[in-house]
Amino acid sequence: MDVVEKPEENRFELSLDGGTALVAYQRDGNRLVLLHTEVPSEFSGQGIGSRLAKGVLDQIRASGRKAVIRCPFLKEWIARHPEYDDIVDG
Repeated sequence: MDVVEKPEENRFELSLDGGTALVAYQRDGNRLVLLHTEVPSEFSGQGIGSRLAKGVLDQIRASGRKAVIRCPFLKEWIARHPEYDDIVDG
């Protein structure tokens, strides 16, 4: 299962067996302001948040956009993954 952007809903989604993990965002020109990450509680501790974060950031990089990180989970995740520093803006 892959992370899919749903621009009409301003979010990225990862379909799970029995739920959906998501990252909500707002557009700001060529930047996406990442506001909130949500993983269903029954999937907690299974690495879903990390899979979602990597998929979101890989798509942002591939599209030539930048990410503004407002979500506490993503801030912590990116601090442990400096390979994404090139797309973080602010």
